[in-house]
Amino acid sequence: MRLLAASLLVGAALTIAACGGSGSDTASVPSTPAPTTSGASASKGSAEGKQLFVANCSTCHTLSAAGANGMAGPNLDQLAPDEATVKAQVTNGGGGMPAFSGTLDPAQIDAVSAYVASVAGK
Repeated sequence: MRLLAASLLVGAALTIAACGGSGSDTASVPSTPAPTTSGASASKGSAEGKQLFVANCSTCHTLSAAGANGMAGPNLDQLAPDEATVKAQVTNGGGGMPAFSGTLDPAQIDAVSAYVASVAGK
């Protein structure tokens, strides 16, 4: 019984650690201005948002458009949050999710927030 409890605690700790990394391994994503809604710029912003999501969020969250099947955080396809909600959560964290304001710059937070809001649940 003690072995089972210890195994569950280790598994939970590893899951939480995977979602709350130091951010040092995500610094390779370049910073670009926030996406606009016009033509090529929207496509570039969407591509950057997807890249940022895969690099920073897919370990914990499910989002089918990004091929992500994380199980530690909420399923974003089911929640289908709006852009402001995503931006606030990514910036400030909460509910077990770390804040990414120290990992991502404001333009990157805007890009990933716009991406999630545009594809979640669709």
